[in-house]
Amino acid sequence: MTQLEELRLMAKIAHLYYELQMKQADIAEQLDVSQASISRLLKRAEEEKIVRITVSMPAGVYADLEEELRVAFDLKEVIIAHCMQDDDEYIQRAIGAAAAYYLENTLKKNEIIGISSWSSTLLQMVDAMHPISRKLDAQVVQILGGLGNPEAALHANRLNERLSRLINGSARFLLAPGVVGSMEARQILLEDPYVKAVVDLFDDMTLALVGIGGVEPSKMLASSGNIFSTDELEFLKNAGAVGDICLQFFDASGKPVRTALTDRVIAISLDQLRRVERTVGLAGGQRKTTAIRGALEGKWINVLITDRFTAERLLQGIAHE
Repeated sequence: MTQLEELRLMAKIAHLYYELQMKQADIAEQLDVSQASISRLLKRAEEEKIVRITVSMPAGVYADLEEELRVAFDLKEVIIAHCMQDDDEYIQRAIGAAAAYYLENTLKKNEIIGISSWSSTLLQMVDAMHPISRKLDAQVVQILGGLGNPEAALHANRLNERLSRLINGSARFLLAPGVVGSMEARQILLEDPYVKAVVDLFDDMTLALVGIGGVEPSKMLASSGNIFSTDELEFLKNAGAVGDICLQFFDASGKPVRTALTDRVIAISLDQLRRVERTVGLAGGQRKTTAIRGALEGKWINVLITDRFTAERLLQGIAHE
């Protein structure tokens, strides 16, 4: 077969397969060519540029940006929510909706799910979720002390209780404040049998859902009372802290910033968080970009759900290095 004849055959097979939607077996029968030859010639048609396959992304889908960010930070998965404006409230809703869909479609049986207590974005996630009918036998565990201002504590408990109902699971509450007055007070609380029973589950978690915060606390966290004083926050900044997960602080390169304040926090540790099979960070916005980057550099999360503006800023930061 001459080259021109082979090109003609490739073009005909490509026309029948891609444009007329014929099956390879039917093409083989029509042209009296083996199915193996049909498959080989279709591949050759791509190599010869007779066939050019393109994927047209729908508006609001950022698969290429997701993959670029995933590779850049060696992540398991990246999901970029569609946002029309770089506004914190709008971004929280978009990320929450994207996270809800992700969770609905990836939950496995017998998961032990850790969830941070004071995240507005996680609250948006559970509010956007649909009930899951399949039996999962999952547990939902608070991984940051959920006691605080009674009005704010309703939000923390709502996160845990509502998520457990949506997935037909059981809720485990961490009946302690996120921040206590001293290391001694923390130790006494950790010896409480109800607190200890929940803390002991931290090492068995299969999935963690966490917000990523800057050093300055969010409105929800501030309203809970689980915060450090202005002087203590200044101390953390001077120590290099740029962000936190569950009030465990890290610097711009992702290294933990461990101080005396660390011994006053009742929460999962960063080291425990890193050992979880899937640690999903939900965060976005200009204010949190540096903190998100620090969390990625430290590999404290392996799944990131963010917005397109933040994704672009994170990649721009790499380009400028």
